[in-house]
Amino acid sequence: MFRKILIANRGEIAVRIVRACRELGIRSVTVFSDVDRKSLHVRLADEAYPVGPAPSRESYLRIDKLMDIARRSGCDALHPGYGFLAENAALPRACSQAGVTFIGPPAEAMEALGSKTAGRQLARRAEVPTVPGTNDPIENPSEAHALAQSMGYPVLLKAVAGGGGKGMRLVEADAAFLGAFRDASSEALNAFGDPRVYLEKYLIKPRHIEIQILADAHGRVVSLGERECSVQRRHQKVVEEAPSPIVTPDLRKKMGDAAVRLARAGGYVNAGTVEFLVDANLDFYFLEVNTRLQVEHPVTEQVTGLDLVKLQIAIAAGHRLPFAWETITPRGHAMEVRLYAEDPDNNFFPSPGKILSLHSPSGAGIRLDDGVYEGWTVPNDYDPLLSKLIAWGNSREETIARLRRALEEYAVTGIKTNAGLFRRILADPDFLRSEIHTTWLDEMLRKTVPSAAPGAAANDRADAAAIAAAVWHATQSTETAEGTTHDPASRWKLEGRRQQLDRTP
Repeated sequence: MFRKILIANRGEIAVRIVRACRELGIRSVTVFSDVDRKSLHVRLADEAYPVGPAPSRESYLRIDKLMDIARRSGCDALHPGYGFLAENAALPRACSQAGVTFIGPPAEAMEALGSKTAGRQLARRAEVPTVPGTNDPIENPSEAHALAQSMGYPVLLKAVAGGGGKGMRLVEADAAFLGAFRDASSEALNAFGDPRVYLEKYLIKPRHIEIQILADAHGRVVSLGERECSVQRRHQKVVEEAPSPIVTPDLRKKMGDAAVRLARAGGYVNAGTVEFLVDANLDFYFLEVNTRLQVEHPVTEQVTGLDLVKLQIAIAAGHRLPFAWETITPRGHAMEVRLYAEDPDNNFFPSPGKILSLHSPSGAGIRLDDGVYEGWTVPNDYDPLLSKLIAWGNSREETIARLRRALEEYAVTGIKTNAGLFRRILADPDFLRSEIHTTWLDEMLRKTVPSAAPGAAANDRADAAAIAAAVWHATQSTETAEGTTHDPASRWKLEGRRQQLDRTP
């Protein structure tokens, strides 16, 4: 087993990995940017090292700095968490060159399955059903336009290197295609450094269901069952649960077999997730592979009793999986909500700032994976995820009841959170009946948007002026002596600055 692990991440996932290391008797090393010096993952780790300024491209995305810290601290393994470099094949290659074990899949498997188009090509070779679309990236807008016309609308444009809804555009009519193509390509370039997109047929009101897999280096690949992730806002998951209310034992077996077959074909090792779309006829289609630990992994842990992070570490250390697929018997029902520092009643604007007070829920069936504490200041430089609240019960109904109770107990002052949104979701009749799909939440939110008040246009113009002023100010203030600039201000930053500008008497 490893002696010391470098955790190349921050926030709640870094805390989660630190705790797993502590239970295994492994020393943990974390890294922190300038604004994360007082973060919880720094406080809990055995050792912590500065990695650079706040912009992630100067800190958490610097492979050279991470390798230097691993060398200086004497780490023999590295866990990437999720996000940042977790799906960048350059990181496992750098680890290999430095003699550090990467806790994740090999670089070759990451490239074969992590790329959206390469994953689709491999899925078709492995006879895994795929959504109709292109196998290769399309760089010529005219060629893409002709394919969309032959395929029939609606279609989806998706970034080859994408995730989290970035670089994705839904096109419902021919006249909007070329503009959507330019926007998707531009957003993909800004978000991932890769402007390439591909085309996919858009399924009407599908459900998003994913299969958790584990594979060791000795040839054993197992499925741990499914997670339902259909409650999404703008293509980003909001609520996850296991098992899915619509998945039958037969469908679970077929999807699990397909996921395992694909993982074997790609030479996969360690933890990963194979994502599918399921239509009204319970026909499933391969969507993509996430070659890392997922944000929503706790719901699988709750229904299987397994610790996925410990299993990741054991697999990377060369251990065999101690169980076969057939021995996994899910128990009960689990559900997770993602608590963010944002205001759902104000167009989900971010809410950075100091946490003045914090009361965390507890009690039967409640788990809270968090990376915050009372008195900590939420920065505006990163994803605003505060905590993941997970409930477990003997049935879906009991789980929802426990999650409702926990949300009533959760209280934080000094910042806004989206806890109120989840109280609305958990009380919605469609959700209670599990009559949901990937656009269900967006449709629900549109129905509840208040009508524009008199003077709204003037307010919109004032908002636009404030944002423009914030952009100009950010541009001026990030100039360095050498004439270089930091990362372009993100929407998270801009909206936080806009909120400050709007605080007039």
